[in-house]
Amino acid sequence: MFNLAGKTALVTGSTQGIGFEIAKLLTKQGAKVFVTGAESKEKCIAASEKIPNSVPVRANLLTPEEIDKLYEETGNVDILVLNASIQYKRKWDEFSTEEYDNQMNCNVKSSYLLIKKYVEGMKNKGWGRIVTIGSVNQYNQHPELSLYGVTKAAQMKMVQNFAPLLAPFGITINNVAPGAIETPRNAEAFEDTAFKKKVSDSIPCGYIGQPEDISPAVLLLCSEEGRYITGSEIIIDGGMHL
Repeated sequence: MFNLAGKTALVTGSTQGIGFEIAKLLTKQGAKVFVTGAESKEKCIAASEKIPNSVPVRANLLTPEEIDKLYEETGNVDILVLNASIQYKRKWDEFSTEEYDNQMNCNVKSSYLLIKKYVEGMKNKGWGRIVTIGSVNQYNQHPELSLYGVTKAAQMKMVQNFAPLLAPFGITINNVAPGAIETPRNAEAFEDTAFKKKVSDSIPCGYIGQPEDISPAVLLLCSEEGRYITGSEIIIDGGMHL
């Protein structure tokens, strides 16, 4: 089951955290994976060296030109996992114009442009899988992540709108929404033991998740076994959104 031999995948933001675990699991199941990150080519290479059958590609997704360059390096893929995002913690009226633009461009605009860029190759093959990585903040009203939640809700709306349009071509598109996960992005916040306990106490399951809790659901959606799932969402948050 979940055999991805012969498939090629692009996982954005996959040098660490959730994206890294997704890339690692997809290669374990036989896929060739492009590992990408915006920070540096060296970081992409370091991550790729830990993932057999992967190729490092640096990609800053803030501009259409960079997305064009990414496509030139990867060519068509069978699986597109949109994990890269930008998150600023601010009160709702404290975001600068640059911060607003960066979050919208990375989390929403790049999702649209990447789907548009890679979907033609999937149409030609009659097979494709697209998975966006959302967030529990689509549902929760976090006092410092309001704009981030807006971008992730917009991403989910894309999934719902595009799914019936892509389904006739053998392409599925779904969203996976993680809750509180121990990743490098959250490491500094979780160093505060009182804050970490407060977060844990807000989760019905009673603990904070790991990146490995997210990747199996993505694998399902990327596989032939997930062929009948499209326009849907899997929330993986220990019940936090409730």
